[in-house]
Amino acid sequence: MSEVGNDKQKKNGQQMTYREYSKTKEGELYEVLDGYVLTMGSPSRDQHHISMQLSIDFGSYLRGKKFEVFAAPTDVFLFEDIKEWDDDKVKNWVIPDLSIVCDPDKLDKKGVVGAPNLIIEITSPSTAKVDYLQKRSSYQKAGVKEYWIIDPSYQKVDVYVLEDGVYNRSEVYFREDSIKVSILDNLSIKLENIFPEREE
Repeated sequence: MSEVGNDKQKKNGQQMTYREYSKTKEGELYEVLDGYVLTMGSPSRDQHHISMQLSIDFGSYLRGKKFEVFAAPTDVFLFEDIKEWDDDKVKNWVIPDLSIVCDPDKLDKKGVVGAPNLIIEITSPSTAKVDYLQKRSSYQKAGVKEYWIIDPSYQKVDVYVLEDGVYNRSEVYFREDSIKVSILDNLSIKLENIFPEREE
């Protein structure tokens, strides 16, 4: 995703409502939490690779089921109810690298309205603080049941599972591990199939 910011664009830390966002040029992407624009980094080749491989694994598993997987850029409105939508009051939306939604009623032409069941962010040095702090806090508050943060540099995945409304701690997985997806029955993701092999 492109970095936020020329003179005609909102910059990191500035405020934005959905009404303003809906009037931006096609292709201009913003993530906003509590009304403030977040930094968005340009994805690397490794990030593209990881996102594609995960989309294949999740998509194959979910084919024919009512659940759906969405890849970026799909807007996710964490705290909204489509029945009470107000462009001027919507001040929280994100564009996760991947999200899985188990409730078809949350799907709208705008994107995903309400918390997905699982969100995956593929982090980078420019977005790590947002992914580990701001987004984790917002996803917990919104009730996202499972949250993965994937670090391509270390080929590592931090997995947070919501328990009694809280992400108590993360389980950490590496390339040689498999992750049992807690929200889906009988699905494990082999990370050796997700992370590209490193050149010696």
